[in-house]
Amino acid sequence: MSTLRRPVEVGSKRQVVRVEPLAIVPLFFSLEGKRVVLAGGTDAAAWKAELLAAAGAEVHVFAEQLEQTFERLLEAGSVKGRFVHHQKRWSMDSFEGACLAIADAGSQGEAQAFYCAAKSVGVPVNVIDNPPFCEFQFGSIVNRSPVVIGVSTNGAAPILGQAIRRRIETLLPSSLRVWAVLAQQVRGRVMKSLAVGAERRRFWERFVDLAFSSRSVPETMDLEEFEQLLDEAGHVRQGRVTLVGAGPGDAENLTLKAMRALQAADVILFDDLVDDTVLELARREAKRMMVGKRGGRESCRQEDINDLMVSLARQGKNVVRLKSGDPMIFGRAGEELQRLSDEGIPASVVPGITSASAMAAELGISLTHRDHAQSVRFVTGHARNGKLPENVDWKGLTDPATTTVFYMAGRMAERISARLIAEGLSSQTPVRVMTNISRHNAASWSGCLSNLAKGVDSLQSTGPVLIAVGDVFAQTCIEQHTLPGQQRAAQTATA
Repeated sequence: MSTLRRPVEVGSKRQVVRVEPLAIVPLFFSLEGKRVVLAGGTDAAAWKAELLAAAGAEVHVFAEQLEQTFERLLEAGSVKGRFVHHQKRWSMDSFEGACLAIADAGSQGEAQAFYCAAKSVGVPVNVIDNPPFCEFQFGSIVNRSPVVIGVSTNGAAPILGQAIRRRIETLLPSSLRVWAVLAQQVRGRVMKSLAVGAERRRFWERFVDLAFSSRSVPETMDLEEFEQLLDEAGHVRQGRVTLVGAGPGDAENLTLKAMRALQAADVILFDDLVDDTVLELARREAKRMMVGKRGGRESCRQEDINDLMVSLARQGKNVVRLKSGDPMIFGRAGEELQRLSDEGIPASVVPGITSASAMAAELGISLTHRDHAQSVRFVTGHARNGKLPENVDWKGLTDPATTTVFYMAGRMAERISARLIAEGLSSQTPVRVMTNISRHNAASWSGCLSNLAKGVDSLQSTGPVLIAVGDVFAQTCIEQHTLPGQQRAAQTATA
């Protein structure tokens, strides 16, 4: 019999690293009205000059000759900063009063000379496209000023940084800059009107909801709407609970809605099977509490989890109940939602990718391939008493035109095989077993129904096991194992 335990805050049994090792620290440096030295008249130097001036810098350009792009830039000038062209090479005097020094050097000797000169007078230096002579980097920029996002790969892969920037660009509405300006306008009034802590946080959470909504962008916030937000923030509102599907493991399988929920959470109650990479996407300040339930292991009681959700929500907390896979498939979400409803606590659900879907994607096999199956069934592998569920239509599961996927079925493999064969399903029916789906330690076995128990045992896995039965797996019916790290190779070989 398993020992019951209460929810525990992360740190006592499972340590989640809040900040992984950093190759470089991202800093945001004000250049308004400051002197910057730029050596070189090339196109690459022109781009840096334009960027620096856009941040308000006074850019002193040292170059005997300018390429055409740079000449046009100097003629056009800058909206915010300004350019000063010195038609000569840089010298030690050039660095006087400078806060940054940048150069596009034509040779390694020139790069080293510029680097050493800047270092000797204590000015941070960057030689374009020459990492050994760079004390800082520019990275790729997403500009929604005053919202500015910088992406760096520490010089390892600039193209990758640019690709990341493009993806972020697609997620952020262009109107975000207007909302950010509006935030600057009301910030002073918020600080005078609301207390530090929960009140201000509630105001800004509502403000952010508006910024990412589809409503039109106001140039200014009218007094009535501002007063309404202040009033909402000044009162402790009842919290809410969001059931979020974390998917089978890989954090890249999260939906955008799930990520937004994690970023807005005050408290995260997560299952034992949720991967650490998913938790790393949550708001840093959110309290994380593990409320894991694992078959045959020390587990939290569902009643304790329900009580905890209710208690936290009544404190005004935004609670995320983070579940592996999809909350609505074998996740006991129905019980949690019913309890929250009985208590009058608002709740919502963010669906996730269920393990069966991830398994099919990982294998490259359709669970409803038109030549083999016209339906798919998800079946629990065990009942509350730890035995096979008797209220399942086992005879119906022998339909050859159906793909059946058993969840939480590892310990029931032998009984499942025997029951299906006894009900008339051929012992040679193709079977696929996977464990730790979409994770780095994923493993699988394929074979026939008669050998199912041996196949599951051969994986020697302590992780969640999924058993899939049906003719859609006929191409992998020849018995084989796929160990961690070999899944992709096996997929190619069996395709």
